[in-house]
Amino acid sequence: MSEDRRHEIQELLEKAGGLVPGAARQVAQQTGIPEADVYGVGSFYHLLARPDAKIRVCTGLSCRMAGADDVLRAAELNDLPVEGCTCLAGCDVAPAVLRDRRVLPSVTVEDVHEAKGEWENLRSAANADDEVWFGAVGPERDDPDTLVLNLMGDPDWSGTAFRRAVEIGADAVVEAIETAGLQGRGGAGFPAHIKWNGTRNQAETTRYVVLNADEGEPGTFKDREVMLRRPDRVLEGLAIAAHAIGATEVYLYLRGEFEVPWTVIEDGIERFAAAGVFGDIKFHLHAGHGAYICGEETALLEALEGKRGMPRLKPPFPVEKGLWGKPTLIHNVETIACVPAIVDRGGDWFKALGRDEAGTKLYCISGDVGRPGTYELPLGVTLDELVEAAGGYVGELKAFSPGGASSGFLPASMREVPLAFRSLGGVGSMLGSAGVVVLNSDADLRDAVMTQLRFFEAESCGQCAPCRIGTRYLAHALSKNIANDTTSGAALQHVADAAWQMNEGSICGLGQAAPLPLTLALEHFPEEFEA
Repeated sequence: MSEDRRHEIQELLEKAGGLVPGAARQVAQQTGIPEADVYGVGSFYHLLARPDAKIRVCTGLSCRMAGADDVLRAAELNDLPVEGCTCLAGCDVAPAVLRDRRVLPSVTVEDVHEAKGEWENLRSAANADDEVWFGAVGPERDDPDTLVLNLMGDPDWSGTAFRRAVEIGADAVVEAIETAGLQGRGGAGFPAHIKWNGTRNQAETTRYVVLNADEGEPGTFKDREVMLRRPDRVLEGLAIAAHAIGATEVYLYLRGEFEVPWTVIEDGIERFAAAGVFGDIKFHLHAGHGAYICGEETALLEALEGKRGMPRLKPPFPVEKGLWGKPTLIHNVETIACVPAIVDRGGDWFKALGRDEAGTKLYCISGDVGRPGTYELPLGVTLDELVEAAGGYVGELKAFSPGGASSGFLPASMREVPLAFRSLGGVGSMLGSAGVVVLNSDADLRDAVMTQLRFFEAESCGQCAPCRIGTRYLAHALSKNIANDTTSGAALQHVADAAWQMNEGSICGLGQAAPLPLTLALEHFPEEFEA
């Protein structure tokens, strides 16, 4: 079997139009890989497995709050080739709809009717909203020195930070990252310098840097804005990391729905290459094909290698054996984009910007607020401070999700808990990717919890039994509770046991975090689940 062409399977299937009849056989003949293996890979990814669904309506929590169910129903009544999907990283421009690989913001029922049953007509390309879907990132600061990413600033293509990194040397760069206290901004909050040292200290000299831009956590859309507005910071951060660990190959994994960010990043690569700023460092773009699990770093590596995106058992960790078995440094978009400012201004400067922990943080906020968007604030602000920046509450606060679907729901009484890694961990939740969703007193919390549980059920890769079975069980238990209010929560009596088994037995964070929306809601809002 020809393993060296396995990484081409997804791209070749995409060119063939997805898993249309005969596509798996065609790709098998081209690559020499068994047809069953080709089909197995293609059927794993939503965008390849269902090529007939030309329109996908996001049914994530923020989009449902904004009327996504009505948009989906209207599309079905208009005989459009449509299906619901989980999240499109457009929570601030809800309801978000995917037309082919283009995300359309704020789609209305009227937009669907105007399409007159033709999917190509949904928001014609002549509409400016189709071309750029920037969200709110304000308010603008009087003092830009208090910002690390400065999303309102103009890109800087000079490569100053990279040149400085080369000048001071790899040891000094990694020392600055350690002094800064930079933690992974993708969800785990793992100290960045440990990853850098772990990769560059390996005996194997072939090493890689990988960008995780598979942003799929419901409530999260910050990486989209970073790539759209500051591609310079992303690419320069990757180049600095590559130089520091001794790598010359950088792979950027962008979720398949990021068509516009892909174009912006691709243009940035060409701009830096034309100027010869990064020397022999090469950048490779790879499009995902619809699988939330690929946000897990080892599942992402499997996808890059052309396989089904299923998490690997650890150890070994990617810093030891990552992409194609070589030492690999993997970072989220926001994390890597912080690097140029740290090199330019120093680790102490970055660390001092935080409140509860080091640095600033990009907070995504959506739901019942005046101006959903992405806001750069000191790491550790409270919910009230974030909402004030986002135009205030719409209605009376009932609950909030502080870090995406994985963080569960907290009550209004916890609005003063710092939105930071340690503080939220201390109350049984997590900061995660800082995708904050606000729910007012009109919200049906059971419905909100069910939305999150259905997301995890749909996105479980199915590799390990605790996650595969547990996500289904939780959704089934809650549906029984909703269907029969007279049970007074009896249908939920075994949830704690299931949650424990999922946390202890799941291979990756999806299964470990999937129970939180329900378990935290039961803890803080027991009256919602009683007769």
